[in-house]
Amino acid sequence: MKNYLYLIVLLLVNCVGTYAQVGTSPKANLQPTIMVIPFVKENQSLRTILENDVNLRIAVSKIKEGFDNRGFSTIDLRARLKQLSNDQVMELENKSSLKQTLIEQSGADIFIETEAAVNKTSSGNSVTVIVTAFDVFSGVSLANKSQTSPLFYSDNFEKLTEKACEGIVEDFLNTLQLKFNNIVETGKIASMNITFSPSSKYDMDSALGINSELFSTLIENWLEQNTQKGNFHVQGITQTKMIIDEMRISFKDEKGNNTRLSGFVGNFRNYLKTLGLDSNRDIQGNKVFITIN
Repeated sequence: MKNYLYLIVLLLVNCVGTYAQVGTSPKANLQPTIMVIPFVKENQSLRTILENDVNLRIAVSKIKEGFDNRGFSTIDLRARLKQLSNDQVMELENKSSLKQTLIEQSGADIFIETEAAVNKTSSGNSVTVIVTAFDVFSGVSLANKSQTSPLFYSDNFEKLTEKACEGIVEDFLNTLQLKFNNIVETGKIASMNITFSPSSKYDMDSALGINSELFSTLIENWLEQNTQKGNFHVQGITQTKMIIDEMRISFKDEKGNNTRLSGFVGNFRNYLKTLGLDSNRDIQGNKVFITIN
């Protein structure tokens, strides 16, 4: 009887230990770093919109607070703005690039664009809050949700904005976490087109490297080693062009930092240099264009 009890206790201990290991898996606990920003149109100033629209400030604050309450790591927009000197901010505003610079320098994985629209009707007033999440790496939309506050005969739009935000956070965060988990598991998505300048003496059939392999083969070998789990797809190859319509890039680099597409492209161009090739690059969102000179 004692032997049976001992076996039962031993089995229970093993089960608990296994469950604890699963529950503390790094991937299970990994969450994105979030920055919530106001939505601005192309010719609008992010800083001016934030300073002049009290309802939008409340919406940004409440959405950020919702992430904080769920244990997400968040980045404060105002703090980031203050880190830039006045001269930098004015210069960036003139170039309409303050938003992009903030996003790139923030260290965020995901940024949330937030809108707050006031609705005035004869049946009462309300505020509609719209939030859209974007992957910083690719610019791809990950999730979006809108919520309108109940109608009230009130001009206290600050309170109406808070009411609208209450109905957004839970479902939005759950959807966003699922999308983020998929990015961590499968890698960030990008694409790359490789072409040659008219004056280039090389093409995809050029014999390069120590073993004089075809240039196209060398590219595929490099992608095999540098994409997540060797996951990439070549849509087509001609003598003067290669189209990689999808390649998966690891969420973190070997140092544990967020992977940036510009860094990945830089590594690829450095590899080209070892083959004696000079190149230009153009990055548009998650699309890369490489030209071999």
